[in-house]
Amino acid sequence: MTATSHQDAHAEPSIFEPSNVIKSIFSVSLLSFSIALILGLIFTEQTVVSQKVHPAAAFIILLISVVWLANIEGSQGAIVGLAPIHNELYRESHPWAYKISLLCHKGDNLDRYLLGRQFSVVLIVFAINNCGGPIAGAQLWNLPDVVAQIFLGAGLAMIFFTVMVGQLSAEVNASLCMLDYINDPFSYFTAFASLALEFSGIIHFSYAIRYIFCYFAGKEVESKEPPRSPSQQLFFWGRVAFSFACLVFAFIVTLIALFEGKTTMWPVIPPGAGLVLFFVLMAVVGLFESTQIAYFAVSKLRQNERGTSIWAKKTCEILYAGKDGQPGVNLPGFMIGRQLFVVSCMFFVARVTSCDVKPGEETILGVSEGVQAFFNTGLLGALITTIVGSIAWRLAAATFPIFFLSILPSYIGLRVCLALNACGLLNGAWVL
Repeated sequence: MTATSHQDAHAEPSIFEPSNVIKSIFSVSLLSFSIALILGLIFTEQTVVSQKVHPAAAFIILLISVVWLANIEGSQGAIVGLAPIHNELYRESHPWAYKISLLCHKGDNLDRYLLGRQFSVVLIVFAINNCGGPIAGAQLWNLPDVVAQIFLGAGLAMIFFTVMVGQLSAEVNASLCMLDYINDPFSYFTAFASLALEFSGIIHFSYAIRYIFCYFAGKEVESKEPPRSPSQQLFFWGRVAFSFACLVFAFIVTLIALFEGKTTMWPVIPPGAGLVLFFVLMAVVGLFESTQIAYFAVSKLRQNERGTSIWAKKTCEILYAGKDGQPGVNLPGFMIGRQLFVVSCMFFVARVTSCDVKPGEETILGVSEGVQAFFNTGLLGALITTIVGSIAWRLAAATFPIFFLSILPSYIGLRVCLALNACGLLNGAWVL
């Protein structure tokens, strides 16, 4: 087989192939039905925000959140992809992209941006869930029980909507048009907001986790900036301590709410099972976050450096079946299936961890109703998910990529993600 034909064998199939056309029609139909369901729930006041505030407010916040999520997801790929490119090359042609490059590619700002961006994504997913996700017992248009359970009870409508409209379509466009995608003031605001979130210190405990992993791996923490002065060290570690205190407090409030049945979790699930579900979902999110990082890290290694375990070999056979052992079509396929899994778990985590204490009811820890209203926003659950369910696993995988390549759950997750991608449920993202 020639080099050309070998490469063509692993090329991405055309979306105009008959099988992909059928998948796309099916996927777009599911997406359209999901959007109709979400709008129906909002305007019949069967979501958290539409019920407690107003349907119009829920609709507007949902729309803003999805547009913002799309910008964040697309901007990440563009900003990371442009890092090796000298920004003077596009200073005149793409002025906003140039400003974003100056902001995010200075010193360690790219790492800071990625941390803040991760928290932003979780916050927005939680906000989307509150605006468009059905409340317990929601029913619409006398749907058959099976359909209602799948699209409303299991949240499939919200998952399809968020993944296809707010994430995958944006990521595809940004990967092809990096400069054009971020060449606007909104993208600059998004990048600045992510850096501001990181600067606030609320997720700074992630840096302590990074130091711990590097210590056990015998590695130095890499930095593009000079060593911190004593005052900078005090400010940095002060924010780490603040972040740790926030994380502990978030766990305390969330666990109390779970045991007292004061979350938006389904009433049929007992508190003990809810606690187990919470940690299982966090582990699943962490697994897919870590394998994503591990697969890209290992792709840069030679074949004889990719581990010796049976699962590492099987995983590499699937992922790096392209030319000369490089990533073929299966790595993008894994990313698509992974996106569906991660967002699904985040929606479930949002339901499990979001407090639900109505005015007049006994509040958690006896706090005022104003503070309880803050708890009800789901921010505490978002903080736990970001640090414990996402960033910690990403840092672990970046430090020990071969380990995550070599374990059975990673191989199983890879197979499941490829199967999800093959069935075409998310082909609507390519249409968009």
